[in-house]
Amino acid sequence: MLWDRLQFAFTVTYHYLFPQLTMGLALIIVFMKWRYLRTNNDKWNRAARFWARIFAINFAVGVVTGIPMEFQFGTNWAGFSNFAGGVIGQTLAMEGVFAFFLESSLLGLFLFGEKKLGRRGHFAVAAGLCAGSWLSGYFIIATNAFMQHPVGYAVGANGTLQLASFWQFVLNPWAVWEYAHNMSASVITAATVVASVGALWKLIGKYHEESSLFLRVGVITALVASVLQIFPTGDQNGKLVADYQPTALAALEGVFKSGSMAPLAIIGQPNVKEQTLENPIVVPGMLSFLAYGSFNATVKGLDAFPQENWPDNIPLLYYAYHIMVGLGTLILALMAISALLIYLKRLEKTRTVLWLLMLAFPFPYIATTAGWLTTELGRQPWIVYNLLKTTAAASPMVNTGDVVFTTIGFVGLYFVIGVVFLYLVGREIARGPVYAEGKD
Repeated sequence: MLWDRLQFAFTVTYHYLFPQLTMGLALIIVFMKWRYLRTNNDKWNRAARFWARIFAINFAVGVVTGIPMEFQFGTNWAGFSNFAGGVIGQTLAMEGVFAFFLESSLLGLFLFGEKKLGRRGHFAVAAGLCAGSWLSGYFIIATNAFMQHPVGYAVGANGTLQLASFWQFVLNPWAVWEYAHNMSASVITAATVVASVGALWKLIGKYHEESSLFLRVGVITALVASVLQIFPTGDQNGKLVADYQPTALAALEGVFKSGSMAPLAIIGQPNVKEQTLENPIVVPGMLSFLAYGSFNATVKGLDAFPQENWPDNIPLLYYAYHIMVGLGTLILALMAISALLIYLKRLEKTRTVLWLLMLAFPFPYIATTAGWLTTELGRQPWIVYNLLKTTAAASPMVNTGDVVFTTIGFVGLYFVIGVVFLYLVGREIARGPVYAEGKD
């Protein structure tokens, strides 16, 4: 059971490093193509073509690393697939049949069909590529949202779940806000990467026009998306957790005792054995206000719930959540400072901030990974909340030795894939937008 969870955690975490960039880049590429149509300035087209190549590399690696997860539902998680497959199979199939094929087909047209399509046709393909990418993301989020807050289902005669209302399932309120939060995070990742490449080129004195464009687009886009990440998307996700997963809220905030005027912990160390948060720095009453809109609202602590229903790794959940929030705050601060320097026309001359922007590109990846850890650990011990526990979801016929062996194989294979990916992306960055323009 432990190794089943470790294997899926590794493969899904590694896989999601790539789609989070492609989904955000898709929107930025559409913006660049739109600006090219409006201004007829070829720098926007060069920029779009350059990032389309990065998009293509990410897309290819995302496909390769995503395929094993589909098989893991059958090999490692047969109990879950048998119980919930009648519901979640709908969105997983739609993601593959509609969104994935739309995205992959349009990517080929975008990369190789610009001369045939013309400027407006090429922009339309870019918009379709973005729509396919974002639609794919929604189907996956809707699947996860059902696991967090199951709606639109009925229990069949054999005890398994069946789809009762397609639209209630697909338009799950949890899915809507989780999707908005996830996609703003994807845009932050992509925009930070765009700004980082612009800062790199600016520091080494290459591609002056494009590096200035990347800095402006990346910084401003990341700043807007960071604000949206906090409000309304983060705020609404927090309220959903408070309403439907109060044990998760208590665990990720380190609240062991119920009470009103619940403080918001900025930092602290959860001691599960003693059921206390050690060395805390808190804002009094703020958790009550953020969760329920009133400083006097009562927040249920872990003491209000049976211990067997507590998340099974409270320290990791607590730290993952606070890493996500901390890095998100740092990204927002860096982008706000950078945007101010852009307004003052001093960013390109402020090398300290350029260095910070260049080195900041891992932060959104780490924050997103920590955010998904928070989401998945907070749901425990359930795999489908309040319906199926994770202990009942694994495949009874697969022994631990097989899972350990294949996990080692995945680690080795993904290491090789990662090296190839870094080489290909590094080569494109070194060649720059001039190369990208000349190849077509």
